[in-house]
This record gives sequence, C-alpha cells and structure tokens, in this order.
Amino acid sequence: MAEYKTRPNEVIQIKVAVSAVSAANALQNLDREIPDWDFERVRRQTREKWSQELARLQIEGTQDQKETFYTAMYHCCLAPSLYQDVDGLYRGLDADIHAAIGFTNYTVFSLWDTYRAVHPLFALIQPQRDSDMIQSLLAHYDQSVDHLLPVWGLEGNETWCMIGYHAVPVIVDGFLKGVKGFDAERAYQAIKTTAMNPDYDSLSAYRQLGWVPCDQENESVSKTLEYAYDDYCVAQMAKALGKKDDYQYFLRRAGNFTNLYDSSIGLMRPKDAQGQWRTPFNPHFYDDDSRTNDFTEGTSWQYSWYAPQDVPRLIELAGGKESFAAKLDQLFTFHQADSNKGMNDVQGRIGEYWHGNEPSHHIIYLYSYAGQPWKAAPRLHEVVRTQYGNKPDSLSGNDDCGQMSAWYIFTVLGFYPVCPASDYYVIGSPSLEKAVLRVANGREFLLTSSNLSEQNIYVQSVKLNGRDWNSPFLPARAVLEGGTMAFQMGPEPNKAWGAKAQVPE
Repeated sequence: MAEYKTRPNEVIQIKVAVSAVSAANALQNLDREIPDWDFERVRRQTREKWSQELARLQIEGTQDQKETFYTAMYHCCLAPSLYQDVDGLYRGLDADIHAAIGFTNYTVFSLWDTYRAVHPLFALIQPQRDSDMIQSLLAHYDQSVDHLLPVWGLEGNETWCMIGYHAVPVIVDGFLKGVKGFDAERAYQAIKTTAMNPDYDSLSAYRQLGWVPCDQENESVSKTLEYAYDDYCVAQMAKALGKKDDYQYFLRRAGNFTNLYDSSIGLMRPKDAQGQWRTPFNPHFYDDDSRTNDFTEGTSWQYSWYAPQDVPRLIELAGGKESFAAKLDQLFTFHQADSNKGMNDVQGRIGEYWHGNEPSHHIIYLYSYAGQPWKAAPRLHEVVRTQYGNKPDSLSGNDDCGQMSAWYIFTVLGFYPVCPASDYYVIGSPSLEKAVLRVANGREFLLTSSNLSEQNIYVQSVKLNGRDWNSPFLPARAVLEGGTMAFQMGPEPNKAWGAKAQVPE
C-alpha cells in the first residue's frame, strides 16, 4: 500500500509497471510503455487502440444495442492477457525465464469456457492473436513435466481447474480455420500426447472402458462427454494431416458418449467400472460441490445434449427428430423448487436451461439438427433480451473470460459455432439489421436482416452470396472467404426453411 499526503482537490499522477521476471524488467517495461508523464496522451492512445480492436466488427442498431455489443467485444478482448516483458522474456510453467521468440506470449486460459465461442471468434477476426495464443499453449506444453497442454492457465501456472483437455479444440479449430504461424506437426504431437496421457483424470479408465467410471472418479459423466468431444477434435487434425490410423482411433473414441446414454430414461447417466448404472439416480440433481456430483456445474438434463461432434447420433438415440425436439421443449419448461445444493448460484434459468453457465450454451441451436430451426428463434431472442444489456447488472452471471459475451456476439449476428473444429456454423436468428465482420486478409463478411423487428424474429429465407440458402448450417469457408448473407425475417415461422437439411460431415 502506498500513501500520499495531498491538498484538497490536488491531482497526482502515478505510474505502475509489473513483470514476472524481475524488478529491473518492470522498470524497463515502464520506460518503454509510458516514458513520460503525459496522461492525456496515454488515454488518447489507449482509446485509439480499443477503437481499432472493436472495429473488427461493425454493426448498425440502436444505441442500446451498440453499447451492449461493444461491451461484449471489450469483454472478449480482456483475456487471455499478455504475459511477457517488452524484451520478450517471461516466467514459464517451470519457473524458469523463457524468451517468446516468433510469438507473443499469453496467459489466463479459461479453456473450459472459452473453447466454445471466444477462440472461434478470435480465429475469425483476430487470427494473428489466436496464433500467438496457440503458440503460448504449446510453450506451456513444452514446459510441462506432465506432458499436458494447459487445462486452466493462470499467470504462467496451471490451476488444474475444470475438466477436459480443451486446449485441443482451440488449436484444432484455429488450424482448420486457417490460422497460421505455428508448426502443425508439433501441435499435433502435443494434442495427441495430451489425449493419451495415462495419469490425467481417469483417462486410462476412459480409454479402457469407453467411459469414466463413477465409482472411481467424480464428475464422471461430464468428463466422458467432454473427452469424447476433444477426441473428435484430435481426429479432425489427424485427418487433415493424413494420419489415417490416428483418425480412425480417435474417431472411435469420439463416439464414447453413447456409452452413458440410458435409453430407459433418454438421458446421460453415470456408470461404474462394472458397467452398472448408478442407482438411485435423479437426473435433475445439482450439487455445486464437484466432489459429490457426477456432473460439472450442471445436471443430466443439461449434459445429455452434449455431443456436438455427432448430434445426428444423439438424435437417433433419442428416437428420432420429433422425439429429440420434444425432449428439448421439456428442458425449457421444467420447474422445481430450489432444493438442490448451490442453486442460489445458478443464473439465467429458463426451465432447466441455465444460460449463466457454459454447458447450456449450444443447446438452443440443436433445434436446427432436428429440422426445426424456427423453434430456436424465440429462445435465442429471449436470452438476448433478458440476459444481456448495457446496465451494470445486465449480464447473467460470470462472463467467464469472455464466453458469455462471445455467445451474445455470435447470436446477434445470426450464427454460432456449436461444434468448434468442424467446418460449419449453425444459423440461428439475428438481432441486428446489419453487421460487418472483418476477417483475415482484409476480407469482409456482410450480414443483413430485412424486415427485422421485435415481432419479426423468424427466418423466412436466407441468401448466401446472392443465392438461396435453405440449410441452417453455414459453411465456415463462406465466412472466412468473405461475402454476404442476407436474412429475410417475418412474424411467423417458415417451417419449411431448414427442415430437411443434412448436417455437414
């Protein structure tokens, strides 16, 4: 703590610098970054930098919409954060001093949250920064005695917070979206070694049985489902690199989610090492203590929708598209007293859909896979209207290093990355009349929504680069290459649009 003796209304100036390397480096950072005492210059330069960053996405809308949208953009850009000195030195995971050569080093990787939409957004509009982040993940791996990519990296350390190995989808999604600047073979070896690590969170049992047994590991269902998705990502990179055997192996592992689907209740259910279902079992049970729960910050009703790598198979398990959509409807209408532990911390509830936490974020978009994309429209607009805004209390829960805000950005634009590391997005229902994404190499992707209003929320038709587009699945290349997507909106559902589209393979 520092104390200063001042006169009434006296203004003083203070400069502060930090370094994870040394006090001398902190002073060097200070001299390079703020060499003088011109506060107005620093403020002006900071505003210019932020204006340049926020201009990667330009929208037309009301003042409230602009304030909400660009606040969300600001949130997305706060993390990961720069973690090196002006000379490129930083303190690594191994506590040694390293030099970031050929990249800018970052830290604060809340990967369980941000792999879903934040990093896919970076891959579109900040490919160079995304490349630096991927190289930072690989540097962490190089310094890890456990031969693991980071799980939740904080200030150059590993917190082991949350589950999965979600640095994998970040790397693979970036690679498949054309992010350059890192060695693909080196990256593949890191993600494969991480996925094969025998000592991390029951991965050995998962590999042997095809699921994480509930009598040996906590949060077993969530871990099984998230490992299976990460394995899909490994498979996609193996395929892209021509590693056929690895592709087949990890693709089989990506199907492990089916091992915990209990057809008698139509939900995911924990299973022990002998293959027996946990009994008794309450699929609505929630306990915020992960040590006593089979799910990570959720219930079976939220996690039973988590197989983004193969939603058609999930629909098949549910008995077909009509049954699947009907079950989705139930998710949003379920109500019970807050008798479960920790329910006071659950934010953004619409039935048992909890928007205030990440396991629910992709769920509304699953209506498109069932041939009923029109059902997603009122739910998406409800969430945008009630759980975001430009007031101090507008955001539903913790922003989680930008994930809550990234969901909003994608959703109001009109599409969302349900399955990062795939080659498509899912079209939803836009909330903006016009938006421009400045993607790589100076290209622009223009989105327009004709006849949009508070009542006209249903997609009537879509034109992609001037041609009719009848699928709710948007090819990633269409966005990356630049072009136009024009929505025609209306007050009633057009149930024919998107009803017969096939999920891209």
